[in-house]
Amino acid sequence: MEGTYQYISTQDELAELYTRMAHTDVYAIDTEFIKVNTLYPRLGLLQINVDGHIYLLDGQSLVLDDLWILLFNARQNILHACSEDIDLIHHYASQRALDNIFDTQIGLSFLDHGLQLSYQQALLQELGLSIDKGETRSDWLARPLRPEQLHYAATDVLHLPELAATIKRQLLERGTLEMAVEDCRTLARDIATDLPLAELYQDVATFKHSRQQLAQLQQLCVWREQIARATNQPRSFILKNAILLQLVEKQPINLYQLQRIPELRPAVIREHGKTILDLLRYLPDTDQWPARLPRPFRQRNQDLQDSIYIYVGQVAYELNIPAEVMFRKKWLQPLLLQVAIGGNEEKLPSALLGWRYDLLTRPLLNGLSSHRDLLQIEMAPLPDMLVV
Repeated sequence: MEGTYQYISTQDELAELYTRMAHTDVYAIDTEFIKVNTLYPRLGLLQINVDGHIYLLDGQSLVLDDLWILLFNARQNILHACSEDIDLIHHYASQRALDNIFDTQIGLSFLDHGLQLSYQQALLQELGLSIDKGETRSDWLARPLRPEQLHYAATDVLHLPELAATIKRQLLERGTLEMAVEDCRTLARDIATDLPLAELYQDVATFKHSRQQLAQLQQLCVWREQIARATNQPRSFILKNAILLQLVEKQPINLYQLQRIPELRPAVIREHGKTILDLLRYLPDTDQWPARLPRPFRQRNQDLQDSIYIYVGQVAYELNIPAEVMFRKKWLQPLLLQVAIGGNEEKLPSALLGWRYDLLTRPLLNGLSSHRDLLQIEMAPLPDMLVV
């Protein structure tokens, strides 16, 4: 491997790193972690390239409070496919979003490389470099770390600055660098923004659920989240989403009926059974129940959707941006819903409210407003309250 790296496992050794970081304000970083039996990731190793010098920081033995401050105050942090890294840093640093980032994967998406090009493929396609990814699934919490693991980890940040510089140069030539950088910031802020507890049920519920069922799901999801955070357990270890749906479908009223819910573990019933039954039974007043969720727009609106994508394609072509980057498929339903029911535009996906707003979002909203009659929300014919 080109260059060398320094493995740091004691606090005293961090002094050299921090001194070097003080003389530059751009860092290339990556993390290796394990997130199997916990809600929060456990840091095994943090790799950082500081002006060509590579440091591997032992996440199991070091207190990195000063490092987080330096990263948050940097002019820019370079990463590839940053979502999980940002989530980890946000958890460990307990700070605002680390939005001073440049994600080379996002930059590459603006250069027609798709939305999920791997680091290995990025180096091969952009720099002609081939790296070994054989240690991807290593146990990064085991000690001592093997030389092969350290070599692999160091490689992940060795070429990252050069890759970023190559991508930025191409983006600058296309006139899309600032757009890509803004998308990096937007992603980081979205990752750092927790969904309010009262809205967690929306990731589980469907338009078929009655308002009573939604109120039950809301209470169950809030309770599950509180338990998961307090005990650092994955949510699925407490109650899987499929079990939540069965609970509001079957409406058990005693422990015997609860035991008949498939996959609901006996240990969960013993510890939390009574609480689960109470959450199903005791609900707030009906005027505080969540509103019904809208039915997904039906196929009869295909012509309207086609016209949206035609317009997206035109704008993307004019800006020399791939259409899939200009407008993600997952943004279609929120956009149509905004036209159908109106309300606060700030509830649109955050990416549609940045540089895309004047170029794409506002023209689409204005154009779709004349077709509001095609976007009426049809609610499922279920009562607000179940008869049990």
